Parts: sequence; C-alpha cells; structure tokens
Amino acid sequence: MDLTTEATEATDTTQHVVTTEIEKIARAFSSHRFDQAVPHLTDDVVWTRVGEKPLIGRKAVKKACERTAADLAGVTTEFQRFRTVVGDESVAVESLARYTGADGDVSIVASCDVYDFDEERVTEIVSYLVELPG
Repeated sequence: MDLTTEATEATDTTQHVVTTEIEKIARAFSSHRFDQAVPHLTDDVVWTRVGEKPLIGRKAVKKACERTAADLAGVTTEFQRFRTVVGDESVAVESLARYTGADGDVSIVASCDVYDFDEERVTEIVSYLVELPG
C-alpha cells in the first residue's frame, strides 16, 4: 500500500519529504485518504474531535471516516498549508484547507490532528478544527 499518494480530489501545495511510516499514516488520515489510514488503527483507537463526544473503536472511527468521505464527494480540497511534526511515537499534522463545492461554495478550515502510535498503529487521535471566514 503506497501511503505517499495524495487523494485524487486533494492538492497538497507544500513540498515535503516523508521520512517515517507513522508520518505517512498520519498524513494519509489528515488529508482524507482514510482507506490508506484505517488499516493502521488499533481496535480500541479513540478519536476525540474537540468539542464532540469521543469515538471509541476502529468501527466507530471507520464509520465517521466514511461519512466524511461521502460529504467530500464532489468537493475539491486544496491544502494551502500542510505540515507535520514527528516524535518517537506521536505525530502532529497542522493544515489549512480550502474546500470548494460543486456549487462554488468555499469553506476554509484550519486544523491540527495529534496522533499517538504504538508499533506503527494509531491508538489515539485528537483533532482541533476551526472554520475561518472566507
């Protein structure tokens, strides 16, 4: 499975050399390439989207990812900023994304996802999202 391939409908305008497997997994999840990231989740993964009830377990997280992917169908995603900070067993992904719907509606979202890993498997994700004025 090649985790370095960007999503078909997403453009990452940054230049970055990915150096670790955990960074590849985190970048895949944060850029909505869920099918590449979900296999790397532990069965008891916890995803906390700050301000919402945490999702517990791979099935719950996978279902949320499927909903997000469906919501983004027909939407063009351009990452204007996409950077990672990698630790021994953690990765932070900070991004600024511009989403353009088929109707021309534009949404700009700043986000930061923090991933914890155990042997290259995601055990926890904490996501911070802020929609910015257009």
